[in-house]
Amino acid sequence: MAYGRTNRRTFLAQGIGMTAALAAASTLRPKRVSANDKIGIGMIGVGRRGRQLMGLPPDAEIVAVADVYQTHMDEVAAGKSWTKYPDYRDLLADDRVDAVIIASPDHWHALHAVHACQAGKDAYVEKPLTLTIAEGRAMVEAARAHGRIVQTGSQQRSMAACRMGCELVRNGLVGKIKTVHTDNYPSPWECELPGQPVPEGLNWDMWCGQTEMRPFHEELFEPRVRGQEAGWISFRPYSGGEMTGWGSHGLDMIQWALGTDKTGPVEVWPIPGTEPTDDKVHKGPLCHVGFRYADGVELYLDGEGPAGGGLFEGELGSIRVDRGTYTVTTGIGKEPDGSEQPEVLPVSANHMQNWLDCIRSRELPIADVEIGHRSATMCHLGNIARWANRPLKWDPDAERFIDDDDANAYLSRPMREPWTL
Repeated sequence: MAYGRTNRRTFLAQGIGMTAALAAASTLRPKRVSANDKIGIGMIGVGRRGRQLMGLPPDAEIVAVADVYQTHMDEVAAGKSWTKYPDYRDLLADDRVDAVIIASPDHWHALHAVHACQAGKDAYVEKPLTLTIAEGRAMVEAARAHGRIVQTGSQQRSMAACRMGCELVRNGLVGKIKTVHTDNYPSPWECELPGQPVPEGLNWDMWCGQTEMRPFHEELFEPRVRGQEAGWISFRPYSGGEMTGWGSHGLDMIQWALGTDKTGPVEVWPIPGTEPTDDKVHKGPLCHVGFRYADGVELYLDGEGPAGGGLFEGELGSIRVDRGTYTVTTGIGKEPDGSEQPEVLPVSANHMQNWLDCIRSRELPIADVEIGHRSATMCHLGNIARWANRPLKWDPDAERFIDDDDANAYLSRPMREPWTL
C-alpha cells in the first residue's frame, strides 16, 4: 500500500476520495503519552459492543465519540463532555485523541484501523479483526509502517484459564496433538430483507460504507436480533457470519495452543455429506470443514468441540479449552524433570489494560494485529472452502491459494468509492 502526503484540510474534507484522506492522515505526528497523563480515547462506533467497552481502566478517559447514528452518540454522551463526531475522520484529526477503540460493524474495521494508524493513533479493534484476508494484511502493514500499537479484541487471551490450557497443549501434557475439534460455525447468507424508512439522524450511506448501497432494515442495522438469529453479523457482505463471530474466539485459541500465531494451515476442505437437514435459521452453507497444518495436525469444524476454543486430542489424552475454562482427560505426556524449561505464554489479566500498558511501553500487545489477522484468516478460509465447495491448498506465507485463481478471488471484496484501500 502506498502512502502519500497532502494537507490536513484535505483529510477533514467531507465527500473526498479516500486515497487523499489517507495520504493526508500520514502527515499528522503521533503524540507520545507520558507516564502521568491519562490516555485520551476516541470511540468509533458506539452501538451495542462499543458501549460494552466504555468501562475503561483509570489511566484512560474517553474524550470523543464517532458514530453514523446521531441518536447513539446522544445517548452515550448525555451528561458527558465528550465531543461527538458524525464522521470518524474528524475524530482522528482531534489532537486530544491518543488512541481509538473501534467497535464498528465488521465491514468497517479495516478502514477505521488503517486510517487511525495513518493519523498517528493506536487502536483497539473489536473482533473479528477483518472482513477479508487482504484487509488483514493491509492493517498489519499500516500498523508497522506507522509504529502503532494495535490490539485485537480477542479477550480470551487475557483469561487465565484459557492461557493455562493452551500452555498445557504447547508443553505436551497429553503428548503430540493429532486432532483438534471445535464448533461447526455457520457461514453468512445473502440478505433478502425488504426496505424500511431510514431513522432520522442515521447516515445510512456511510453505514453501508465499502458495500453496495441497499435499503435500510432494522434487522440489518443491528448485529443480532430475533434471539440472535439474524442481523448484520449473519449477512454477506457485512460479516463472515458466526464463522468470524464466534470462530474468531475459538480458532484464536486453537492458533495459540498450536503455536501457529504467525502462520496457518496448508490445506482446507469442505466435508461432503455433513450439511444439516433440520437447520431452519442459518441459510448459508453449514457443512463441516477440515484443516491440515504442515506438521500433520488436523482441525475439524464439526461441532465436537467448544465454540470458544477446541478439544485437543493427543497421543495420551485430551485437553478441552473453552471460554474461561480448561479440562484435561487422562494421562500425562511430559513429566517435568528439570531438563528443559516449559513454554510459558504471555500473561495479561485485563485485555484493555494490556493495550493501554503497551501504548506507554510501545511493546506488542497480547493480541497484536498480526495475531488477530492470522486468527481471522482461519475463519475466512473456512468460509471460502464452503463457498468454493472443494479442497484447497493454502500458502500461509504468501497468503494465497496455490494455483487457484477462483479461490483467490475470495481474498478481497469489491469496495465502493470512496471507501477503498
